[in-house]
Amino acid sequence: MKFRVERDSLADAVAWTAKSLPNRPSVPVLAGVMLRVADGRLHVSGFDYEVSSQVDVEVQADADGAALVSGRLLAEITKALPGKPVDIAAVGSHLELVCGSARFTLPTMPVEDYPTLPEMPAAAGTIDAATFATAVAQVAVAAGRDETLPMMTGVRVELNGTSIAMLATDRYRLAMRELEWSPNDPDISINALVPARTLNDTAKTLGPLGGQVTLALAHGGAGEGMIGFAGGTRRTTSRLLDGANYPPVRSLFPSTSNAQAKVSVAALVEVVRRVALVAERTTPVLLSFSDDGLVVEAGGSEEARASEAMEATFTGEALTIGFNPQYLIDGLQNLGSATAVLSFIDAFKPAVIAPADDEGEIVPGYRYLIMPIRVTR
Repeated sequence: MKFRVERDSLADAVAWTAKSLPNRPSVPVLAGVMLRVADGRLHVSGFDYEVSSQVDVEVQADADGAALVSGRLLAEITKALPGKPVDIAAVGSHLELVCGSARFTLPTMPVEDYPTLPEMPAAAGTIDAATFATAVAQVAVAAGRDETLPMMTGVRVELNGTSIAMLATDRYRLAMRELEWSPNDPDISINALVPARTLNDTAKTLGPLGGQVTLALAHGGAGEGMIGFAGGTRRTTSRLLDGANYPPVRSLFPSTSNAQAKVSVAALVEVVRRVALVAERTTPVLLSFSDDGLVVEAGGSEEARASEAMEATFTGEALTIGFNPQYLIDGLQNLGSATAVLSFIDAFKPAVIAPADDEGEIVPGYRYLIMPIRVTR
């Protein structure tokens, strides 16, 4: 194997592939990225039996072949190279990399020991890449990170006709985004629980590429329980989580509210961050709404305390409600609007945050539910 490739193209391809590699692989070869040259293209791939990633890069190939090297080491090296073409060649049990006056020699691993990447499942439809990336970011923020509760670490993707719904919860908050897509089968009705981290990393990468993202799902047979995403020259597949007993979280969204506040997203985020400086990790920030606006407070009588007033349009009976400050900020920052509408039943039931348009009307499509923290005053 011998080829020349542009430094930026190589660095981007290796970095994206290496990102999904395991930190503690069960076998050493799973820490590697496969470099395979054929028909004038370099295929960079990684696979850990759960997630596979592959990207194609145009190269000037002198000889076809394959080499398996440490993914994270190669990613660090290619990121640090000068902005010049890179010459790479497999020589015996090593990979030689030359860029300008920089030269690296890396040990290779046995190519024959590397597992075969899974095939992409059958394509189910397409969606705008930028819209897909935004939607995933809005929802994935609410997914759990506790690996002892694997179901909570996923994003539930519901495909029904031309509509997609994505939902995620860590039991303390819940995010839901509904949007349109172009299915190959207009009568499609499939639910899948996708690992949130994989989905988020994939969307972040494919979104800036523009164009369309192809969603692929295995309907049965040997590939059952797999989802795939393809955009540009990149593709990734992932095994699905077991979502058979996923809770009916949609029912948590209240159908009515007794009070409602409209606030500036940027202003509220800034105030919450400032006031939360005196809050301990498990201490909530208190939001007191009234006809006079909003007061944000944190701290206790024997601790550091902070409070700040800000403008808000409020309808309903005055109430004080406590939230985890980071959960509140996460919801606000992912609205995608300058104004937020917060809807309440009372101080002890979940609140719903939704984006608003320039007239202050709720924009349908995204909702973020956050559980209050009970406080005594």
